[in-house]
Amino acid sequence: MRLKLKGGSGTRAWLRRLALLLLAVVIFLTGLNVGNGRIAVKFLHRNTATHGLPNELDYTTVNQIYQSLKQNYDGKLTQTQLLDGLKHGLATATNDPYTEYFTAAEAKQFSDQLNNNFSGIGAELGEDASNNLEIIAPISGTPAAQAGLQAQDLIANINGTSTAGMSVSQAVSKIRGRAGTKVTLQIVRNHAQQLSITITRRTITAPSVLTKTLAGNIGYMQITTFADDTTTLAQQAADKFASSHVKAIVLDLRDDPGGLLKAAVSVSSLWLPQGQVILQQKQGSVVQDTSYAQGGDKLHGIPTVILINSGSASASEITTGALHDHGDAYVIGQKSYGKGVVQQLINFGDGSELKVTVASWYRPNGQNINHRGITPDKTVVEPKDATTANDPQLQAAEAYLANTR
Repeated sequence: MRLKLKGGSGTRAWLRRLALLLLAVVIFLTGLNVGNGRIAVKFLHRNTATHGLPNELDYTTVNQIYQSLKQNYDGKLTQTQLLDGLKHGLATATNDPYTEYFTAAEAKQFSDQLNNNFSGIGAELGEDASNNLEIIAPISGTPAAQAGLQAQDLIANINGTSTAGMSVSQAVSKIRGRAGTKVTLQIVRNHAQQLSITITRRTITAPSVLTKTLAGNIGYMQITTFADDTTTLAQQAADKFASSHVKAIVLDLRDDPGGLLKAAVSVSSLWLPQGQVILQQKQGSVVQDTSYAQGGDKLHGIPTVILINSGSASASEITTGALHDHGDAYVIGQKSYGKGVVQQLINFGDGSELKVTVASWYRPNGQNINHRGITPDKTVVEPKDATTANDPQLQAAEAYLANTR
């Protein structure tokens, strides 16, 4: 079948005029929004990998596709749909699962999920090395965890729709929905077992930090995700531990998919003395930024075990690496997920956002854990039927701390 393509000199001239007009508008809005503080500007050395890109894109072939769709597509399209598709496509072209364009609605969903305030199943999604959608970790106490979803489960389809070629944000949109409704996921576990799991959505509003006192006056702090409330709640837990004169601490970061870098820095600072390195951010071999402990290290010197597993990612790994490398924590469990790249949120005036990978982060010992994860000091396999009463990883932590006091 032949398609009629339009791309003559008249069209090119019109595109040039449109591009100049859009450039003027973007410059004006950028200046306005920077002045208003609505765009976060972060000055990094230019990435050498992008030096070969032209200053402006040639949109001739894009317009050919647009004209072909306009003339031949048997369906309804809007200008907003097409523009959003272009923006999503630019981010997807990086082949980086962590670089994503969010419409205003998607940006709100992302913010709500980060802060455990949304209607859905309560699981962090990502992509494996083969670009398959996978569960990074189900959030403790949510429908996803209660239905039996596990870290590294692959999602083959959602409500009968194949996930082949589906982005993480598209999958999140399909999995979320009104509280009380159901979603069915076809899961591939261990690259062999196929499962169909139906989950009832509900509103997720869970605190990110849970605490209790274990036998022997051991303080237990579980962080389910590094969110806006984490810094305050972790500080309150540290105050409680200090006033109770706990003998030791278990920091449980199992199935914690990560979250805000500032929260990881704040949590790490509860153990590390002011000025100690928590992480470095690099583009290539060039250090772009270094995060240091902020002081208030009231838990410093208290014997501490960190629990991790394959669902511990990103900010969880930052905290684990920092405390371990400075000798403030012993690590027990299973190798972590291995997400060692840093994203920056760039906010646009219409509520949309670009989440873009700007650097890789490195532990105080100089290691980047991307695709490698953190190997614990003591490996303890978590059984599939683990319960509060049958938790060999926690039991191993208690046994280790009993021998160090």
